[in-house]
Amino acid sequence: MTEPTVLYEVSDGVALITLHRPEARNAINSVLARELLDVMATAESSDDVRVMVFTGSGPSFSGGVDLKEFRATGRAPVGASDAILAAGELIKPAIGAINGPAMTGALELVLGLDFLIASDRAVFADTHAAVGILPGGGMTARLPRAIGFRQAFELSATGVAWSAEQAHQMGLVNRVVTHDELIAEALSTARAMAQRDPGVLTALKSLYRGSAGGSLAEAIRLEVSARDLRRAAGTAFVPHARPSS
Repeated sequence: MTEPTVLYEVSDGVALITLHRPEARNAINSVLARELLDVMATAESSDDVRVMVFTGSGPSFSGGVDLKEFRATGRAPVGASDAILAAGELIKPAIGAINGPAMTGALELVLGLDFLIASDRAVFADTHAAVGILPGGGMTARLPRAIGFRQAFELSATGVAWSAEQAHQMGLVNRVVTHDELIAEALSTARAMAQRDPGVLTALKSLYRGSAGGSLAEAIRLEVSARDLRRAAGTAFVPHARPSS
C-alpha cells in the first residue's frame, strides 16, 4: 500500500494536517497536491473539526512546488497552485505550525493560513525570481498585507531567507518556540480556539480578512452587519456546545 503524502489526525475538535514527503522536503508534487485538497475538503465538511493545524514531516515544512516534477514534465505539478490557493480560502480557522524551511510555494501556502507559530528552526524564503518564474499562489497579494510592501518586495526580489526570529520581528509569524515545543504549542492554541463558538470563530475570520482588504469604514460596516444578523437569528448570546472528543 502506498504511503500517504498528507497525514490527517483529528482530536478534540482539531485536525492536524501534516505534509508527508520527508525524503523530498515535503515538496508539493501532483500526488501531495491532490491529497492535500482532499484532506482540506474533509476537514471543512467534518462536524468533528473546528480548527486545523498544518505542519510538515521531518526537518522541513516544505520546499515548495516539486521542481523535479516541474523539470520532468515541463509544467507545474497538477493541482499544486489549486492546493496552495485553497489553503487561503478555508472557512474554518487554520494555524501553521512551521517546523522548518517554508520556501516559495510553501511560503505562499502558509501565507494563506490565519496565523503562524514557528519553530526556532523555521526559515522563510521566496525564490521565484531566482528560478525565473512569477508566483501564482497568492504571494504578491498576501505577503505585502502581512509585512508591508517594502519588506515583501525585498524578500521576493533578493531571495534572501529569513530566520524564524526575523520573520517574527517583521510580523510574519505570531511567535517562535523551541522546536520540541512546536506541535504541543500549536495544538494547545488550536484546542483553546476549538472550545469557542464555531459560528463566531468563522465569522471573526471572515470579518478580519474583510477588514484587511478594505477600508476602515467598510470593515466597520461589515462587522456591524454581521453582529446584527447574528442578533436577528437569536444566536448572539447562545452558549455553544463543547466539541466531542
